[in-house]
Amino acid sequence: MLFRPQSSSMIQKTLLHSLELLKSVQLPNGGFPYYSGEEARPDSTAWAIISMSACEFDRESCDRGRAYLVSQQANDGRVSISSSHPDASWPTPLAILAWQGSSHFRQAQEVAIHFLLNFSGRHIPKPTSPYFGHDPSIIGWPWVADTHSWVLPTALAMIALQKVGLGTHSRVTEGQQMLLNRQLQHGGWNYGNTIVFAKELHPLPECTGIALQALSGMTPTREIERSLDYLLQELPGLRTPISLGWTILGLGAWGLKPVNTAELGWACLQRQERYGLYPLPSLALLLCAMAASQGLHSSFRSLPKEPLSFSARY
Repeated sequence: MLFRPQSSSMIQKTLLHSLELLKSVQLPNGGFPYYSGEEARPDSTAWAIISMSACEFDRESCDRGRAYLVSQQANDGRVSISSSHPDASWPTPLAILAWQGSSHFRQAQEVAIHFLLNFSGRHIPKPTSPYFGHDPSIIGWPWVADTHSWVLPTALAMIALQKVGLGTHSRVTEGQQMLLNRQLQHGGWNYGNTIVFAKELHPLPECTGIALQALSGMTPTREIERSLDYLLQELPGLRTPISLGWTILGLGAWGLKPVNTAELGWACLQRQERYGLYPLPSLALLLCAMAASQGLHSSFRSLPKEPLSFSARY
């Protein structure tokens, strides 16, 4: 049974404490670490910016974090997980979202968008074997260059491109096809495999939530009803920030944000007293889910909308 906080003020106090915790671990270079005491990481930094912006918290810290992301950007626009792993460019969509709405970082964002639109994984024709599930010829986005496309990096790329006004771009529509192809027959998504040795694999809440977020606004409800049903069934038992966070955002993107979101999020935050502090990206994701009025895109409500003037080039 979910333990209920005594008042909304208790929830607000916990949220403010979590935001202050995020701010307190920001490093002198403007970046944020995965855990306090570690070096800065682009993914942690981007998630910290996104969550603090969603809560309209400390714009100066956000701009320092945005500047750190610029310092980590390669000449071709990618933002990799580290300089020693340049092919792991999956944080690029997160950086695009973190720069959204800030004119000072417009150029960095545009170069990152150009990279993302021209970056894809390794794709092959679909095998004729009945033991092979999904169609590997449909182009999406990989975690690492020259590897297969998977659900999470594809969904993140779609979300970022949708937010900057490129939701009808051919790369996004093919990403939509890829996600629908990777949807499990009985509903939901996992990391991106559907059938192995003629057996349907199990879905995961976090993969299902992010896929539903990416597909919102461009896919008929009838095509994802089973996945929505799966998430609604899983929701009461979710207690971890990534699964709960993406589930709330995925449902919210389809107008189904749980009415008890604040209580669910509060209970998840309280579990840190027993299990220790969450990694910063996980904590920031949960804060976004609690602050968003609907899906992730609604987290940017306080930022000005600036449609891209160069979108016709691609």
